[in-house]
Amino acid sequence: MTLQQVPLAEINRWSRNTLMEHLGIECIELGGDYLVARMPVDRRTHQPAGLLHGGASMALIESLGSMGSSLLLDMAKEQPVGIEINANHISGVRSGSVLGTARIIHAGRKTHVWQVDVRDEAGGRLVCTGRLTVIVIARA
Repeated sequence: MTLQQVPLAEINRWSRNTLMEHLGIECIELGGDYLVARMPVDRRTHQPAGLLHGGASMALIESLGSMGSSLLLDMAKEQPVGIEINANHISGVRSGSVLGTARIIHAGRKTHVWQVDVRDEAGGRLVCTGRLTVIVIARA
């Protein structure tokens, strides 16, 4: 399946008044089977020791997978809901920003599976890798 090619400004408008806006997550690239978002590593995303919080990485992973699934669906009739997420935190980041790259690895009628790698933007070092499973439900 190919992701609908929607202007990035429109995709980023979906984040208004959400956790994604609060964390500063911004979609910066969209391809046929992937999307990329940037998230700052700052006071909003730090844990007490001054490193990127693992939960912030997980929020980025879930946000990217959900955005991607939205681009595979007729959102007037269906909506994606994350049902399972797992991740491995590989290395720490103290400042700058990270880039999350989400690739669809399964796009079924009822479930989607996304692989998301989170990398330090400055050096490209892998920070976290995760997988999100989304269920497709009918709009109420």
